[in-house]
Formats: sequence, structure tokens, C-alpha cells
Amino acid sequence: MAEQLEPETILREISDLEGRIEELRQAANMPVPDLRATLDAALVELELALTALRTMGVDQANAAGRSATAETERRVLRTVFQDAPVPLFLLDRDAGVRRVNKQAAAMLGTSPGYVSGKQFIAFCDLPARAALRSQLAAVVRTGRRRRTEVRFLGREHPVDAMVTMARVWIRGEPDPMIVVAAGATAVPDGPADDERPTRTATPAAGTAGGAAREAAPLSDDRDDEVMAALVHRMDVLATASELLLDEPVFNENVAVRRCARLLTAEMTEWVFIDLTPPRAGPASAGGTGAPGAAGHEANGDLRRVVVMGQPDEHGEETVHSLEQLAPEPGTLPHTVFTTRQSALRPHVEDLDLLGVCADGQPACVKMGATSVLCVPVEDGDRCIGTITLASRGEHGPLDLLDLGVAQRLGRLLALVIRASRLYQRRDEIAVSLQASLLPQRLPQIPGVEVAGLYRAATHGIEVGGDFYDVFPAAGGGWGMVLGDVCGKGQEAAAVTAAARHGVRALSGWKSDPAEVLSMVNQALLDEERFVTAVMAGLTVGGEGMKATLASAGHPPAIVIRPDGMVRYASSGGVPLGLFEDFEVGTQVIELAAGDTLFLHSDGVLDACDMSRRQFGQERLLEVLAGHAAAPLQEMLNAVEQRLIDYCDGDLRDDVSMLAVRRQPTPLN
Repeated sequence: MAEQLEPETILREISDLEGRIEELRQAANMPVPDLRATLDAALVELELALTALRTMGVDQANAAGRSATAETERRVLRTVFQDAPVPLFLLDRDAGVRRVNKQAAAMLGTSPGYVSGKQFIAFCDLPARAALRSQLAAVVRTGRRRRTEVRFLGREHPVDAMVTMARVWIRGEPDPMIVVAAGATAVPDGPADDERPTRTATPAAGTAGGAAREAAPLSDDRDDEVMAALVHRMDVLATASELLLDEPVFNENVAVRRCARLLTAEMTEWVFIDLTPPRAGPASAGGTGAPGAAGHEANGDLRRVVVMGQPDEHGEETVHSLEQLAPEPGTLPHTVFTTRQSALRPHVEDLDLLGVCADGQPACVKMGATSVLCVPVEDGDRCIGTITLASRGEHGPLDLLDLGVAQRLGRLLALVIRASRLYQRRDEIAVSLQASLLPQRLPQIPGVEVAGLYRAATHGIEVGGDFYDVFPAAGGGWGMVLGDVCGKGQEAAAVTAAARHGVRALSGWKSDPAEVLSMVNQALLDEERFVTAVMAGLTVGGEGMKATLASAGHPPAIVIRPDGMVRYASSGGVPLGLFEDFEVGTQVIELAAGDTLFLHSDGVLDACDMSRRQFGQERLLEVLAGHAAAPLQEMLNAVEQRLIDYCDGDLRDDVSMLAVRRQPTPLN
């Protein structure tokens, strides 16, 4: 006779039924669903609901008879459980593992103590979990035995088994329990030699069916496997160090993607990397600012930076869903970030621990993840993010050795990111400082075209020493100057600012460029750096323009005629700031309409190709002659592009150019 359903029992049954139906919906929407098993389970749920409706109000069966039967089953269970030749699991009505025998632990490649207390379905392949939970519920509810195929997630590889589930009553237990017996159907071959090395470092003690073998001592072959696993992890760390430190200047985005790509290639199927944005302000430059209350970045907002893995046939749709899934409070990455404590979940029980996607499907279900670990990305002072690894279990669950490798990678990545953000902050400061050394815009001179160009060296983040300027001069004329301070950095920037602004200020009451440079020389004698410079005083009149040149150890100015003829002006003089007895090279040049006066730094001539051959004067003159009639900015851009092509983008020094041209008088 069917048992009576009390009101409390009915409510619990309805709640459990709703939960199992939701799991079946998720299982049916998985990328590779087991539709047959899901359908069978759905029919089971309908049967259970019908049985519950029919048995409401029926008298309870004889309690004494049931007690006698349960006592008999208890004695049988006690006798055969540990010594049964097949793997056995004892579950409570909620599918939690109460006890396993040694054959079951051997099948999973772990210890009985590890299995106990976890959900039984956590050791089973993800697509069949929802259906299996329904089958277990049917066994509890109806008392009828059931058989179904299950793929267990063994430590080294999955194990296919046929399981038989039966309900038992144990004295002292208020609810029935379930005995699950597993018999092997097939044991997949291990991975081929050319596949990803197994992560396992401890042996499985037996197989799933027949007379299971006892745990055996490690053989020589097994010792070799353990050593190979350890060596593989050392190789992963060595490769990571090489990949992350390969950049001449640390790049956070490159480092993060390289780290994720390495992990998916060598250790797991899916990787998430979540990071906090850099802290604003000078504190981030040194990386030693006071950490927040939890010891992480001040704003504490984790952002998903990279999702990388081996997507199913849904491909980009799956990756996009996971990228949009923020590491919110309550998820494993957020918990690891706030506590700075690594977490390892070899067999995932809570499918929501990585969050739920916008379509309502847990991230673990979308990935097919049955094993997860998460480690903080911290540099010793603060935590700036997390690395999460998710595995489908095809090569065994993630273990402590995987956790150790991920922790080391987390610290290495944190150091690279810290250096990258330091460099980025210093680069921002350098760019701002460099911008202050150059005019924001060149003045408009009636009848004269003016253009300037500055390009920083490819390597390094130090402030360059190049400067140029165009400004009004005494007597109604105009002045232009281009110079180069010896060295780079903040000290060189201070000298650059002094030279540029000194020339500009003195030109307000001195019209002769030679006098201006002589006075600047006096001001720079106490500095530890010298400056080369070329200055021109411009007087515009009629159809032409007169340029009075003064050179202080700088490459000479160049005159380009409209027909392409190119001539060097005279050079000479000594750099500024070296000697009190200062000499300057001077020359006066008449520029007709269409003539161009071109000034440049030595970075133009010294640019080298892969064979360390310099760009030189002849190549510069060739480009200038070829663009003699082009607009000035186009001319300067052409020189820049030719330089970049010549040195394959590897400029070793800053490049500065400044040009003026007397425009023809338009005809009325």
C-alpha cells in the first residue's frame, strides 16, 4: 500500500519537484544535451506527480512490518557494503553521499573521506545530472529499483558505468536512503601521447566493474607519470615567465591574453581573468599606495577582461555570454578577490558558483564545467583580480598541483600588470611633460606657411630633449628655433624648458639670433647638460623673406627651392652650456616666394635600418626634393614615413622637424 503524504511532505515534494524540473530545463538547453535521458527523467517526474495525487489521504502502511523489513535491509547492507565486489554509494534522500566503499573510491581515484558529504551527482558528467537527480528522486518516492547509464568523472579519465539504485530504510534515520551500485560498461582509453598531459599526480586504485582491484603501490611506470606531471607544470611556469616577460615594455593587455592562452592550451578548457581598473592619480605610479580595506584596488570593481576556452558548436555566442557575465558578489571569483584566498572545487556541486548568464543558464552548465579553481592576482601588496580555471573533467578534476601552478601564475601576472601600469602612468606623465615643451599650435604669419612635427622614439618612456618654437621677435620680425638637449628624462626636460623659453623671452628684446643664443649659453653654463640648436630670425617683405641663421653645434638648416633644388646652409658654432667663450655660426639667406627653410634634429639623420646603416643626408635631401612643391605638412609627413619605413618602425631617437615657406602673393 502506498504511504500517506502528510501536508509537510507534500510541500517538500512540490518544492523538490520544481527544482528538478528547472534542472531538466537547463539540461535540455545545454550545448550537447542528453535528450533521451532528459526525456526519460521528465516522464519519471510525471509519474511521481501522478502517484502523489493518487496516494493523498491513503492510510499509512503497517509501521511494524516496514520496520522489520528495514532492519533486515540494514543487516544486509552492513554485511555486504564494505566487501562488495562492486562500487557502492550510500546516499540520503537529497542525493548527498553518506558513505562509499573502497571500490567506489577507487573508481573515482580518490579517498572515501573526500567523497563523503558531497552531492553524488557532482561526480557525474554534467549533461546527465538533472536526469539522474530525477531518477534518484523516483527511487526514494516509489521504492522501485532503477537502472541507468552514468559517466563518472574519474581522477584520470571519465568512467562509463551502469548504476542500479535501490531504496533502503535504516533504523534511526527519519528518511529513506539510497544504495547505488555501479558496474562498468566501458573504460575509455587514456589520452594519446600527443595530447595534453594528464594533471593527476596520484593513482586510481581500481576500476568500476567486476572484481575491483585493490589499491596498488606506485609502479615504476606510475612514478614516471607523476614525474611527467610535475615536469609539465614546471614547463608551464617557465613558458609563462618567458611569454609574460618578453615585451621590451610591459603591456598589460598582451600579458593577460598570453596567460589565458597558455592555460587553455596546457591545463584546462576554460579560463576567466577578472581585473580591477588602475587606480587614478600618482599613487598608482609607484604601486605602493595604501591598499583598500580588503587589500585590493581602491574602487574594488572587478571587470571581466578575458574569457578564453574551447567553445562548443555555439562558438562565439557562448564566449559572448560569458564575457557579459560580471563577477558579482557571491560568485567564486568575487569571493576569492575579497578574501585573497584561493579556492579549489574538484567536483562542482553548486552550478551557480561562477554566476548565471543572461539567459538564466549557469556559467558552469554553459561551459560543461565540472571542476573549478580560482586564485587571486596579487603582487604581495594588494589584490588586483582573479584567474579562474574551469574544466570539463575529461582529463580528471583540477587538483592541488594545478592550484599551485595557477597561484604562481597569478603572482607573476600581478607583477607584470603592476609594472605595466607603472610604465603607463610614467608614460602619461612623460607625454604631458613633452607636450609642455612644444607649442600647442604654431602661430599664423601673414604670407608665410609654417609646419612642425615631433615623433618620440619607439623605445622607452623617458621625456625627450627635442624642442622647437615659432614666436614674434623684436623689431616686428619672427623667430624660429629647433634644438636638442643631451640625454633624456626629467633633468633633460628641465634644461629643454629653460632653453626653449629662454630663447623665446630674449627674442622679445633682441632681434639678432646670435646674441640670443649667446645669452642663453650663459644661462645654461651651470647645467650639467649641453644643448645644440639652430635659430632663424625672419623678416618678411615684398615677394621674399630674409632669414638670419645662427647655429650652435646643430645640423645645418636646409633650403628647398620650388624646382626641387636643395642646398645646405652653413653650420658651425659650439653647443650651448659648454664654454663661457661661446662661438656661433651665422649666415643670412634670402628666400624667394615658394622657397622653404627646413630645420631638423639629428634623430632624422641617425635613424638606422636593420643593418645599422644610418638614414643620412642624401636620403633626407631626396625626400625633400621630391616634395618641394607639396604643402609643408605633407612634406614633413613624407620625411617621417620614409624614416619609419627605413628603420622598420624602430626609431632609436626622437625626431623633430620645423619648416617655413614664403607664399607667393596671390594675383587679384
